[in-house]
Amino acid sequence: MNNYDIVVIGGGPGGLAASFKADNQGKKVLLIEREGKLGGILKQCIHDGFGVTRFKEKLAGPEYADKEIQKLKKTNVTVSLLTFVTRIEKNGEGFTITFVNEKGVSSVFAKKLILATGCRERTSKQVMIQGTNPTGVMTAGQAQYYINILGKMPLKKCVILGSGDIGLIMARRITLEGGTVEGVYEVKPTPSGLSRNIAQCLTDFNIPLYLSHTVTRVFGVDRLEGVEIMEVDKNMNPIPKTERRIDCDSLILSVGLIPENELAKSIQVPLSRFTKGPSVDQDFETMVDGIYTCGNAMHVNDLADFVSESGEIAGECAAKDDSRKRDLKRVKFDAHFGYVVPDNIDFSKSYDKVIFYFRSRDNYENKVLHIRQNGKDIFKRQYLHLKPPEMERIPLSLKEKGEISFSLEYE
Repeated sequence: MNNYDIVVIGGGPGGLAASFKADNQGKKVLLIEREGKLGGILKQCIHDGFGVTRFKEKLAGPEYADKEIQKLKKTNVTVSLLTFVTRIEKNGEGFTITFVNEKGVSSVFAKKLILATGCRERTSKQVMIQGTNPTGVMTAGQAQYYINILGKMPLKKCVILGSGDIGLIMARRITLEGGTVEGVYEVKPTPSGLSRNIAQCLTDFNIPLYLSHTVTRVFGVDRLEGVEIMEVDKNMNPIPKTERRIDCDSLILSVGLIPENELAKSIQVPLSRFTKGPSVDQDFETMVDGIYTCGNAMHVNDLADFVSESGEIAGECAAKDDSRKRDLKRVKFDAHFGYVVPDNIDFSKSYDKVIFYFRSRDNYENKVLHIRQNGKDIFKRQYLHLKPPEMERIPLSLKEKGEISFSLEYE
């Protein structure tokens, strides 16, 4: 059995950055990726907008991934592609990772793990759409793969359910490829995607956005023939007698992303009920000693740049030889927040430089963010606008130990 200091599971932007950083700290690293190429979802994101924060230039997804892959090639990281992890077991002072690839079933031992497994899209069954399961019902990521990777146009006329960023980007892409987008339907009263994507992908292409609407049924046996649309009330319940049928051959779902954490759950890593990813401290170490996480496996990020940033933090911190007893304090936040990450601070570790990420629970205007420690303000910032689709990032220096709390208030 081969031994490694660190095994990174997932070769997207988070896993690439974590592997590079851990190798730079002199550690023996194995990077496991289930696909045939590194880069994760970036490989099929041919639109630009990546890298503005990290590389100070606007890149397409494959360009961003290539920059990270070229950096990794200059390291001693061992990369195993087309490899599926089937089991992780705690073994003494480390972990035994069992996986399968073209060579058969193998196992390695690692002192520490970094879970960089990314996220997955919700399906039609997870949003309770009634009807059969005909061809033509697909997630936005699947449609993106068909068009950008396979070069196939899987539809002629579609309805898009959900205004998540991938769905908005695919509305534009489908239009550019000659397809028709009848409309984008969002169950919430406000859009779920970034404002820039609403403007660039819908407004610029005259694609209508219908808020407080949802798909309630699909029609068709072998191939989708149409969908039923209904208006919803403030509790997101369909309003009787508002139904109408739209004939189409495809329904594109952009109804949210969920951190991919089946492996984390298999080894009893506690998950946050707010992010659906593991609970972590400021080093992105989970509540299980020696297991770290980063990127969209931890919480769904807006930008790949922030995924890479969290990967670097996890890689650098996992490379530290730290056996001190942990001193964890829960980060508290009020009902105005969807989540705050990290949700714990470990005061047995360095805490002078902590990066917090958060999302608001609703749309707010003219709110003031207060971050308090032991009841005293240590950070204060006014926001003219806060929206759930737009993640906020706060670097903060903590000067002392003590409970941290977040609140949004009117001044």
